[in-house]
Amino acid sequence: MNREQISRLAHADHPIKSPLDDDSVRQLLAHGVPHGDARVLDLGCGSGEWLLRAMTTHPNLTAEGVDVSEDALRQAHDSAVRLGVQARLTLHHQEAADFRSAHSYDLVTSVGATHAFGGLLPTLAAARKHLAPGGRVLIGDGFWEHEPTPEAVEMLGDFTDLATTVDRVVADGWTPVHGHVSTRRELDDYEWACWGSLASWALDHPADPDSAQVLETASARRTEWLRVYRNTWGFVSLVLRRTSD
Repeated sequence: MNREQISRLAHADHPIKSPLDDDSVRQLLAHGVPHGDARVLDLGCGSGEWLLRAMTTHPNLTAEGVDVSEDALRQAHDSAVRLGVQARLTLHHQEAADFRSAHSYDLVTSVGATHAFGGLLPTLAAARKHLAPGGRVLIGDGFWEHEPTPEAVEMLGDFTDLATTVDRVVADGWTPVHGHVSTRRELDDYEWACWGSLASWALDHPADPDSAQVLETASARRTEWLRVYRNTWGFVSLVLRRTSD
């Protein structure tokens, strides 16, 4: 079973692929979408959950999503059809960093996908190219709540603390107009959902040739979370505007 299939199973019960609950997602979109007929772009959209929620809330909103996963884009399309919003959704199967458009966007989102650009600031640089004057960026990324172990840094990446993360964003020419730091409950709920979904699938399909691999993956990822980064890693989501357009 490949990485995409593992991810799909892991997020079956948590389609927002970040440690955010439904209310936090609603609040972030409420602050991010500047008006009801906005044009929204998601760089690294996965199965399109952010776009789908924005479109169902705003019946005149149009959306575009970019992702390298053909399977995830197929899920996004199927969900859009089921929700009756497919006419307002355009999906692009390509690297988000390579995406070009003749349009500019009122909101550019990239939550939990900064790895596609090489980090937080490169993601903001990419978003800036697509942003309409007065537009907003909704971005989500990790930070260190406490001093991490070398093992945690090697596993998750070279983050900084929350204050330094925000300072870097501001120094890059952005002003936060809303933000949310994921709570311990949101962080834990996300991890339990991911590795619990994987384990449940494996236990429900004992005859499947991939069952043992999936169960082993669930166990290994759960152990990494509990023993390596649970008490050090956090997640922040920011709604940003350009300090000077």
